[in-house]
Amino acid sequence: MNRNRINLDKSQTYIFSSQSMMMIFLYMFTMMMSFVFCSEALHAQSAWGYNNNRVAVSFDGNSEPDDQYKWPTGDPDDWGALVASCAIMAKLQLQDQLVHCSYNNFIDAPGGPDDENQLKISADGCIERWGFNRKVFFDVTTQLEAARSHLAAEMGKSTAEDPLYFIHAGLSEFLYQVVKLVIDNGNMEALNHVYLISHSKFNENEKRRAYHHTWSDVQKLCGHRIHYKKIQDQNDKTNPHHLWHSMNNFSVWYWMRDHKDPNIRWMYTRLQAHSGGHADISDCGMFYYLLVGDDNGSPEKFKTFIGDGIPNKNAF
Repeated sequence: MNRNRINLDKSQTYIFSSQSMMMIFLYMFTMMMSFVFCSEALHAQSAWGYNNNRVAVSFDGNSEPDDQYKWPTGDPDDWGALVASCAIMAKLQLQDQLVHCSYNNFIDAPGGPDDENQLKISADGCIERWGFNRKVFFDVTTQLEAARSHLAAEMGKSTAEDPLYFIHAGLSEFLYQVVKLVIDNGNMEALNHVYLISHSKFNENEKRRAYHHTWSDVQKLCGHRIHYKKIQDQNDKTNPHHLWHSMNNFSVWYWMRDHKDPNIRWMYTRLQAHSGGHADISDCGMFYYLLVGDDNGSPEKFKTFIGDGIPNKNAF
């Protein structure tokens, strides 16, 4: 019988038959293909024609008080929702498809120190743990011009073959300014290939200053070119087992707290950071809809989706 010799060290020699080596090769190939097929199956369940395309998002969630507005601080759900949203993308190995993530997007609101900037803490943690590109993250309170120009460039290069999916997770004034810049740059027709997902009437219509704009104003500005889909509100405050906001009931999320993956345990701490003591990550429901194809998520579904955890991309 034909035999191959593999020397493991100077003192020992292990002999494998050609048949055994072939079995090992087939096993490794099968495992690799199973991983590929599993990944493809996850992507196949995505919604609204999404097919590994570019994704952009803009969150509000400012933690520094804005005393010129009736509610000084932003919606703290984003402090955990940004992390959960990135976790969904990282689980699907879509880090490179996140081409823009701005946060603290309340226009005219003040910035704050980094050690108290809750969304910066969340964003930096996602970058460090899951290998997202630091260059696509922007704090609007300190990087308004850069954030606006960056998102306008991503929108402005959109085509039928390379559309942009935009997650509307903040108020509309920042988006209005971005769309105006796209138009000023001569790229209005590219907006025909931008797909916007929303779940919040508040985000679409609220203005923190009288001269700010709403989603309706954005639509008029671009001639209704941007495709628009509004999914159901991702809050169900009456049922902690449904959707992404369980009020002060954290027990449905204890699986994060007790997870073997330290990065999932860290995600739980960002859920806990909510200044109102609520377990609310509702904006991530838009990511779950787009990438998993389900606008009816839940803590249990998220637990199943996360499974054993998320590999630390920076570890390889």
